[in-house]
Amino acid sequence: MRIAVYLAHPRPNSFNHALFGAVVDELRSRGCDVVPHDLYAEGFDPALSATETETVQDAQAAAEAQVELHREEVTGLDAMIFIHPNWWGMPPAVLAGWVQRVLVPGVAYKLGTADGAPVGLLKAGRALVLNTSDTPEERERDEFGDPLQRIWAACVLPYIGVTDVRRVVFRTVTDSTDEERAAWLRQAREQAASLIA
Repeated sequence: MRIAVYLAHPRPNSFNHALFGAVVDELRSRGCDVVPHDLYAEGFDPALSATETETVQDAQAAAEAQVELHREEVTGLDAMIFIHPNWWGMPPAVLAGWVQRVLVPGVAYKLGTADGAPVGLLKAGRALVLNTSDTPEERERDEFGDPLQRIWAACVLPYIGVTDVRRVVFRTVTDSTDEERAAWLRQAREQAASLIA
């Protein structure tokens, strides 16, 4: 299986980086063709240009080499993994920009009907989202409605054809113990492995 792992966290010593390393290692140990992307380290530019918003042809013509590489890669994936913190109920800007610049019409979806219903173009049928958070689960659910669940499982991934969306939240990270983090890393490995089962 060809699986891309996308990390969106600026600090190299973050727990998100530990999750990224564990997941990539687990998948490689199981013989997967892993495509790892640390979006901050790669300097991915999240800013969508005006030209990229015009037409499918303009978007494709305006894409720089790095964006074009990501677009080509997503078309050949069997699964995707996204690792990022919960910042204001959203992914970090670098990942939001990646979604807007890479998962474009003609690459990830096309509009199939007059009412705007999309047809997903990607063959990746599975995705795993691993989030870190410092918000307790009850507050996230009751006060905020778990916006990251809506973003990934309702707004983004089904739109591009992903029908199996899995998500795990590790919380609360700031006050977690070494033992909790070790258990979370094991859980992340198990979740990644389950994508290829």
